[in-house]
Amino acid sequence: MTRVAAVDCGTNSIRLLIADVDARAGTQQDLERELRIVRLGQDVDRAGSLAPEAIERTKQAMREYAELVEARGVDAMRMVTTSAVRDATNRDVFFETVRNTLHVEPEVVSGEEEARLTFTGATRDLPAGHRGSALVVDIGGGSTELVQGDGEPTAVHSMNIGSVRVTERHLSGDPPPSDFQVRAATAEVDVALDTAETDVALAQAKVVVGVAGTVTTLAALHADVVLDSAGRVHHHRLPDSVVDDLARWLLARRRDEIAELPAVHPGRVDVIAGGALVLQRVLRRTAATEVVVSESDILDGLAWSAMGGRDA
Repeated sequence: MTRVAAVDCGTNSIRLLIADVDARAGTQQDLERELRIVRLGQDVDRAGSLAPEAIERTKQAMREYAELVEARGVDAMRMVTTSAVRDATNRDVFFETVRNTLHVEPEVVSGEEEARLTFTGATRDLPAGHRGSALVVDIGGGSTELVQGDGEPTAVHSMNIGSVRVTERHLSGDPPPSDFQVRAATAEVDVALDTAETDVALAQAKVVVGVAGTVTTLAALHADVVLDSAGRVHHHRLPDSVVDDLARWLLARRRDEIAELPAVHPGRVDVIAGGALVLQRVLRRTAATEVVVSESDILDGLAWSAMGGRDA
């Protein structure tokens, strides 16, 4: 049994998992699973660099995580940063902040490696009837990872579009975006999917597994629950018709209306409509009639990979 910590720092959020992992038995017992919306990728698409206030928000979250890691007596830890940091000209400043706060070497993983880790985490405990060949969809703030496989990933593609990017480029207005803005956002996602289909056989996907905040939030809206603890929407089934309805409904709502929804974290209010649009467009390219929601994702993949000699 090894006690491991995994930290995933994305464009919109930073998350922590501390778990006891038994490689021999193939079991994982979660001890802590935390999320903070820090919007590290604030305006990075426009400015090309991480905003000082975004780095400071992330630093504060990392301080809280460092306390949990110390209190739990973690044996090994791995921390990855994804799209926002990959694209930033001042990422060295952020790296130094991570080293001084979490005392771990940050890794900038490629979109392909991010997708493979996500696939490992998302498909480990799929219910009967959904095992075998699957397409895992991870909609982040700055990128969307698509990974297809049967037990192991066989095809991977990373799209440089996510809930934050599509919102900042096309859907940032409040009141709701115009029909023209929605069409422009839809067209950009569709072009990205055209490219993705050169790597991933989307049309052949009959089982789609959705992970990360956009998907779990949509599931919480459908199930009428609040995402206040792990497991509330794990393996929830989200029909394609519901995804269509939620995307249209959210795109037509003002931010203050979305903010009143208990299922939507305050940090996702302005980007959940954009994320829903991305999921809708992906699902329409597949043969699936629903999304199986997984609360296990890249964090769980990282937790298992952390046993490979990376010290905390």
